[in-house]
Amino acid sequence: MAYTISDECISCGACVEDCPTNSISEGANHYEIDADTCIDCGACEATCPTGAISA
Repeated sequence: MAYTISDECISCGACVEDCPTNSISEGANHYEIDADTCIDCGACEATCPTGAISA
């Protein structure tokens, strides 16, 4: 199961820099994770300053 980003995302981009598979991109309202390329490593969750990313 891929990680997801909630509406608490402030679009700071910290997660994008730490994603080893480049699965995170800017969405309409906040960043989004591509479930097809996410490898569930958790790097993005650890980086998020607002806790908007979860498994």
